[in-house]
Amino acid sequence: MISALNRLVDLVEERLGEEHDVDGLARALGTTGYHLRRMFSSLAGMPLSEYVRRRRMTVAAADVVRGQDDLLSIAVRHGYGSTEAFGRAFRAVHGANPGDVRRHGGPLRTQPQLRFRLTVEGTIPMDTRIIDRPAFRLVGHATRVPLIHHGVNPHIQEHITALPPEEHVRLKALGDTEPSGLLQVCDDLDPEATEGSELTYLHGVAVSSDTAVPDGLDGIEVPPGRWAVFRSTGPYPQSLQTTWAATATEWFPANPWRLRPGPSIVTVLDRTPDFTTATCELWLPVEPA
Repeated sequence: MISALNRLVDLVEERLGEEHDVDGLARALGTTGYHLRRMFSSLAGMPLSEYVRRRRMTVAAADVVRGQDDLLSIAVRHGYGSTEAFGRAFRAVHGANPGDVRRHGGPLRTQPQLRFRLTVEGTIPMDTRIIDRPAFRLVGHATRVPLIHHGVNPHIQEHITALPPEEHVRLKALGDTEPSGLLQVCDDLDPEATEGSELTYLHGVAVSSDTAVPDGLDGIEVPPGRWAVFRSTGPYPQSLQTTWAATATEWFPANPWRLRPGPSIVTVLDRTPDFTTATCELWLPVEPA
């Protein structure tokens, strides 16, 4: 995976002004575009699309400062069809208009070319199991929320708090298969995991595939497949989020598995009354790499 990510970075550099066939490159490297995008975002700390934009604007800034070409020629060279679109992207990265930078030489913000390296530290023990699951169904209350990488997501918290206590009891009684208990389900996630992008969040339970979705509840169909199940114990939600990040930085680069499309599922196995500490399981859909 590390070599695949570095090849992707090289391709971006070779063709900064072009669209990139990430799915085609992923197939050639023996992986999938979905997994490649997810791993890039997790390890680089930014989506692939944002990295491409920053690199384009870093190189374009040199052309702007040199002043040898008009702004439209520079815009087209770097993949933009108009000076307006180029100007918006330029301002988003540098915080100034191309014309102002041409006159004053700045301000400029540089995005260095990335290079991925695997550093094995072993600082986070990964308590993991791989299981095969037949098709099942997730049922509960779903809503669309923005993705937040760190801390409690207030939109999810508001969604759960709005449910009456008896609804939690009802949901628990419905669950009849693994993952057991009340579940925190994220689905339809942007492969690049861009912070602020929308996802479907479902608060509910897992039921067998032949169990109908009760009236008033939403359902997510989950096909058969393999799952990597990671256990975390500690301050909540920090310990869970640390484990989630470590799947990308430590576990996937060192194991012959890759992410496949599907929901990610968290089940809380145990917690303190104030929910400041918890033992959780994170279920991620995987396939052989």
